[in-house]
Amino acid sequence: MNAPKAKKIDKILTTHGHERNDPYYWLNERENAEVIKYLEEENAYCDYQMRDTEDLQELLFEEMKARYKEDDQSLPYFFNEYWYIVRYEIGKEYPIFSRKFQTLDNEEEILLDVNVLANGQQYMEVASLAVSPNNRLMSYSFDDLGRRIYTICFKNLETGENFEDRIENTTGKAVWADDNEHVFYIRKDESLRAFQVFRHRLGTDPAEDVLIFHEEDETFDVNVFKTKSLEYIFISSSSSVSDEMRFIPSGDVFADWQIIQPRTEDLEYSVEHYKDEFYIITNADDATNFKIVKTKVSEPGIEFWEDIVPHRPETLLEGFEIFRDFFVLEERTEGLLYIKIIENETGNSHYIEFSEPTYTAYIGLNLEFKTEKLVYGYTSLTHPNAVLQYDMRNRTTEILKVHEVLGGNFSKENYISERIWAPSRDGENEIPISLVYHKTTQKSADTPLLLYGYGSYGHTVDAAFSNVRLSLLDRGFTYAIAHVRGGEYLGREWYEEGKMLSKKNTFYDFIDAAKFLISENYTSEKHLYAMGGSAGGLLVGAVVNEEPQLFNGVVAQVPFVDVVTTMLDDSIPLTTGEYDEWGNPHEEEYYHYMKSYSPYDNIKATDYPNMLITTGLHDSQVQYWEPAKWTAKLREMKTDDNLLLLKTDMSAGHGGASGRFESLKEDALEYAFILKLENRIHGK
Repeated sequence: MNAPKAKKIDKILTTHGHERNDPYYWLNERENAEVIKYLEEENAYCDYQMRDTEDLQELLFEEMKARYKEDDQSLPYFFNEYWYIVRYEIGKEYPIFSRKFQTLDNEEEILLDVNVLANGQQYMEVASLAVSPNNRLMSYSFDDLGRRIYTICFKNLETGENFEDRIENTTGKAVWADDNEHVFYIRKDESLRAFQVFRHRLGTDPAEDVLIFHEEDETFDVNVFKTKSLEYIFISSSSSVSDEMRFIPSGDVFADWQIIQPRTEDLEYSVEHYKDEFYIITNADDATNFKIVKTKVSEPGIEFWEDIVPHRPETLLEGFEIFRDFFVLEERTEGLLYIKIIENETGNSHYIEFSEPTYTAYIGLNLEFKTEKLVYGYTSLTHPNAVLQYDMRNRTTEILKVHEVLGGNFSKENYISERIWAPSRDGENEIPISLVYHKTTQKSADTPLLLYGYGSYGHTVDAAFSNVRLSLLDRGFTYAIAHVRGGEYLGREWYEEGKMLSKKNTFYDFIDAAKFLISENYTSEKHLYAMGGSAGGLLVGAVVNEEPQLFNGVVAQVPFVDVVTTMLDDSIPLTTGEYDEWGNPHEEEYYHYMKSYSPYDNIKATDYPNMLITTGLHDSQVQYWEPAKWTAKLREMKTDDNLLLLKTDMSAGHGGASGRFESLKEDALEYAFILKLENRIHGK
């Protein structure tokens, strides 16, 4: 079977006097039958080339699925007289949301069975459930297409009946006012930007809903939420580098909204409430890695902010939690996360101790103010996800839940994790790398290694456990995460040095990490594989242009690869809000810099590694045509006979297939692709 060949139609794009010919531009015509035909041909070709792995894919899928407890349930949490539980039943793909009144021994009340909602649908995702303060009503939202556009519905929990109210084109979130009649929600514009907050009264026509706030700046998104105290409702308006927050009492939906601090360029802040004060985490006064301040509710402006946790250059403050007797900080120092407990009365502090070389720890769901117990999460590359409870007074820990790993004889003692540091080419930095491998896997040039990276938006990919990943580790692979610039692993400056006109540092760090792994005999080019999704797809796409011989295979998941054309089109979802991340190509300096690394624009006539590229037809974040165009141009330009496969999920979006286990088929395909390449080396 021959590889598909997309037709070429010249399309001259002129910007700042510079011309680009984009002959595959036409692939953005979603409703064009020829576009669908091309995507289906690519799917057929992918299936044909992977036909010898069908048994392997089925084996991988079954072993991945077998590790999960099918009838699992979440750790119950207590809120407003009820215990809330999310559970799964054997043979069903979707969760069941339920609650029990006051004690866990009472009869279960099913709030929403998503399996029923998903009946007859190819895709189903529930965004949120919100129960009214009087516990009698509930909002829930769903997306049945994969575009992350949600419909909000309402249910009477006493009768089980649904209201006629249906609010379309929302972010999915609904926040109840204390009157049990009104909710606040967010609409999206044509580019899917969250831009308007409305107030809806239950039982009325949504067409009559009241517009509360309209964010006119296209670089800002809006959010709405209640404070932990439940006393205030907030609207936050945020860009990548600025925030503005306004609030009303939860009990007065008609109150005038009061601003905490008007937006100022490069001023970031977020707010929580306790008693008569607001607690604010912010980068004000050059607090690059953030500090925490407090101020009276009656005097919220920046001129009244009082430092309570000062800025520390060596420590990134990631979050905090307020209790009556304790103040808890989530910190990151030299890449590792720490949880610090501060006693309010004395100011004495201590840390929860963690012993592994690389791990993830985070503050969990803590809804009570008066408790001395902190719920937190912990996981590592060898330790399954766990929820623990820490007695902040007595400094003791209780394990509440550890996610079981079934389907075999899993023992965390069979796996080894490390953290190593690779020198960067600039001679000024070291790139952290987290690794995990089976204890029987030898460190050698013949060891296959999968290197993962992301490196954008300040998002940090921490060392966390994966049931799925065991399928590679148990087959002799080493798995590594390169904590490259563009994330915040080493603090805010680590992010700043991997964005805008410094974006190439992200790609260079990944390359330098890969070469260091080779030099230290963890693997070799012959056995090295790369993986990245979304902005991580941009990362691996840029890297294969820069160093096409460095990897034997690459998996690019929903990759953002047509950077220039996308960022020039402000009608595409997310574009305008991304200017603070990538720059605005309508400005000439940013245009030329983007063009110099955009994967699609820099494809050349050379040998490329084996590549599997995935996308979703309804993806709202990285439009399907980016990976489709990239694949078509690679086919045209590359000079090798290596595999180049494009797999499009015709019914899903950015997050892939819906359902608890259906997405494992995508994982199985990706792993089968990598194993196929590795087996080729060994003549299998």
